[in-house]
Amino acid sequence: MRSYLKIVKTLKKDPELFQNVSEGLRRLYRTKLFPLEDTYRFHDFHSPALEDADFDNKPMVLLVGQYSTGKTTFIRHLMEQDFPGMRIGPEPTTDSFIAVMHGEQEGVIPGNALVVDPKKPFRKLNAFGNAFLNRFMCAQMPNPVLESISIIDTPGILSGEKQRISRGYDFAAVLEWFAERVDRIILLFDAHKLDISDEFSEVIRALKNHEDKMRVVLNKADQISTQQLMRVYGALMWSLGKIINTPEVVRVYIGSFWAQPLLVPDNRKLFEAEEQDLFVDIQSLPRNAALRKLNDLIKRARLAKVQAYIISSLKKEMPSVFGKDSKKKELIANLGEIYLKIEKEQGISPGDFPNLAKMQELLNGQDFTKFASLKPKLLEAVEDMLANDIARLMALVRQEESAMPTQSVRGGAFDGTMSGAFGHGYGEGASEGIDELEWVGRDKPTYDEIFYTLSPINGKVSGAAAKKEMVKSKLPNTVLGKIWKLADVDKDGLLDDEEFALANHLIKIKLEGHELPPELPGHLVPPSKRGMMAGDE
Repeated sequence: MRSYLKIVKTLKKDPELFQNVSEGLRRLYRTKLFPLEDTYRFHDFHSPALEDADFDNKPMVLLVGQYSTGKTTFIRHLMEQDFPGMRIGPEPTTDSFIAVMHGEQEGVIPGNALVVDPKKPFRKLNAFGNAFLNRFMCAQMPNPVLESISIIDTPGILSGEKQRISRGYDFAAVLEWFAERVDRIILLFDAHKLDISDEFSEVIRALKNHEDKMRVVLNKADQISTQQLMRVYGALMWSLGKIINTPEVVRVYIGSFWAQPLLVPDNRKLFEAEEQDLFVDIQSLPRNAALRKLNDLIKRARLAKVQAYIISSLKKEMPSVFGKDSKKKELIANLGEIYLKIEKEQGISPGDFPNLAKMQELLNGQDFTKFASLKPKLLEAVEDMLANDIARLMALVRQEESAMPTQSVRGGAFDGTMSGAFGHGYGEGASEGIDELEWVGRDKPTYDEIFYTLSPINGKVSGAAAKKEMVKSKLPNTVLGKIWKLADVDKDGLLDDEEFALANHLIKIKLEGHELPPELPGHLVPPSKRGMMAGDE
């Protein structure tokens, strides 16, 4: 303990200087947060100590769902490649946790070997015992997608009678362990079977406090009609609302996430847009990984502070000689009152306290006489970390983010939506007519007829005359102002017939639900202005 306090004194004199975010987080955890966790038995109650690999590992995506919702197929779809240990079928085929990670050689590392590898972030899973480790493996393979992210496949969650068969380990606790460390949690549902089993409900509740990482995929949506899909979507939102108790609505992606023809192609455009949105979300993970780790460390520090107050309060109330057992029972029974007292005295939000029933259960097996009393210097070190060091790290996070590409997950299905005729949005909205010879499509004669009814002078109409026509679209002035700015290519405050046609074409794009381009794309520049635009460049 003296060594801890010596470190704290040194750190208070000299502000931390960090080379990068991962190294900064690691040092802050080891020197400031870990001493508090260790003193007040945080690791016995909440989460094992963090290791170096937890700060250095690639972003991880955790897939969770009932059996036959397409979790393994989803991974295969992303990577466009089979992975070692993969099994797909309508019955519960994946009975193991499989960490799909990048490796030069293709192969499988069994769970017992995996938890002793210091380079992998799984060492603390050793605590779940052999029943779990026999059902845990790492599938390594060279794949471009895995160069940026790792994916965790999980056993299908059972329903009905099947869920009563014991797995031999605490399934919800294992998922909670992963949830703390991953960057994204994807809950998969089958559009055909929305019954949320007791085990699945328990799992979703175990993921509480990680709602910010959660996304929902309604898979196999191509197998039902549009009307059925609307009903299924509504039923899913209602079911989730009862389990995930947050005011925000969880983001649901609808689609068919595999490389097979759509059975009911009516909603193809919707599925394409939803898949693209999900891909963009996953592609943002490497860019936001440092911020996620920083956020998780702050959450952990807040909980560790509360843990310190709870444990020291219990220690303070314990008698020194007689009646220890009866006092312990009394304190556990009145833990809710201790929570309220700490909340008022320390000004801590009720949301920062651990689950009362779970805490009471864990306290039953503890020896209160061995608890530590309150050590203000340890708490001061964590306060200093939250108030000062984290702010310095935030500046580094922004620097690292700006140095990374916006879409840093490449390969597999991600490349199919990047460019070319099948890139998302190709030939739609502002991209319409990109490879056609006719400028602004076949509508130019129609726009010309309107243009000449506005009595142009010297081949141009005034802003006032154009405005009278443009406001008929009922678009707000902010949008019409942007359209005018894009259409008035020569910036003379007037519109000739081509600029007027362009303005109407942009109005049409907006009315069809597409976004306006920030700058005029080359194929939309009026033919007579193309030389002028090239000269400006």
